[in-house]
Amino acid sequence: MIALLWNGILVGIGATVLMDIWAFALHYLFGQARPNWAPGGRWFRHLANGKVFHDSIGTAEPYEHELALGWTGHYVVGIIYGVVLVLAMGPGWLASPTFLPAFVWGIVTIAAGWFLMQPGMGLGWAASKTPNPTKVRIIGLLTHTVFAIGMWGTAMLIR
Repeated sequence: MIALLWNGILVGIGATVLMDIWAFALHYLFGQARPNWAPGGRWFRHLANGKVFHDSIGTAEPYEHELALGWTGHYVVGIIYGVVLVLAMGPGWLASPTFLPAFVWGIVTIAAGWFLMQPGMGLGWAASKTPNPTKVRIIGLLTHTVFAIGMWGTAMLIR
């Protein structure tokens, strides 16, 4: 069980690192905004006070270390997703990882962003209040596909 947890942590870290490389590549190659986890850090901080939904996270009370908290939260969530996948699939999957379970789980995990974090930050359900919700959703699906590739790839490396 301990080995599964450690492997799950590694799978989550590897997947999150690949997702961040993808995000920076989108920035440098296509001019997408750089990853900025400060608003997420502010949102995570307000969760500790029981406040989940904001009209706009930008108008919520700032937190001095929100960028660091955002990046930390981002990796903690990625690690949790990796651990859940590994525990659900078990040692057999780690011995011979297949892409489909990682892909399905990677796509399922976007629900937390679409139906909890985005509305919680005032962006609406599945980014419905953003200037281009379809673009945000497509980039999210692609990013979670990259995350899935990262989970599978990391499992392949550690098997």
